[in-house]
Amino acid sequence: MAHTLQAKLKEPEADESKRGPRPQDLIRLYDIILQSLAELSTLQGLEDDHTFQKEVSLKTLVYKANRCFFIAQSYVLVKKWSEALVLYERVLKYAKEVQSKTKNLKNSLEDLPDVQELIAEVNAEKYSLQAAAILDTEETADVGSQQQVKDNTPLCDRLETFRLEPALVGKQPNLVQFPPDFQPIPCKPLFFDLALNHVAFPALDDKVEQKGKGGEPQGPEVTTNNRPWGGR
Repeated sequence: MAHTLQAKLKEPEADESKRGPRPQDLIRLYDIILQSLAELSTLQGLEDDHTFQKEVSLKTLVYKANRCFFIAQSYVLVKKWSEALVLYERVLKYAKEVQSKTKNLKNSLEDLPDVQELIAEVNAEKYSLQAAAILDTEETADVGSQQQVKDNTPLCDRLETFRLEPALVGKQPNLVQFPPDFQPIPCKPLFFDLALNHVAFPALDDKVEQKGKGGEPQGPEVTTNNRPWGGR
């Protein structure tokens, strides 16, 4: 079943509407296999069978390597390059352990996945992963450099443009222009009373007290210089 899923996983999807196999499907399958092997090693009466225990241990390493490989594949799909690279190294570690233990148990690997083929596939995937990681880093750097262009335009005037600008979260963010520019606005018209300058007031000398030569008080003077009549 695992071989069938692996073959389908490598095939291109002919119909995009149908969901094909994913690395997660093989991961679950290998989890079940590893759980079964763990139960086999604890069967009563087989604890002292060293040959059987070695075979189970060897098969466990093989399936761990394959499970780890497809976990790395799932990380590649979401562009987590560092995690995938670490898992590929773990696959190579398991594969080398298998090769070192197969000298006396060659017959036990007849029904297991080919470890040498897995090593070659991991090496190829590592090279493609490193190239994809470099390209992705360059694209991210280009986008970041374009978005971090310094612009003195206030934020309120460029709300539709997204740029990474650390100054906006600093102590002096450029949010609005201050002080704002003066703008003409409609206001209430002003009225000037120009007719007051042409008003002729009557003489009131005979009705107001005047200060005489002895310093006696006089009445208020009458002026027409834009002041109330009798004001100072």
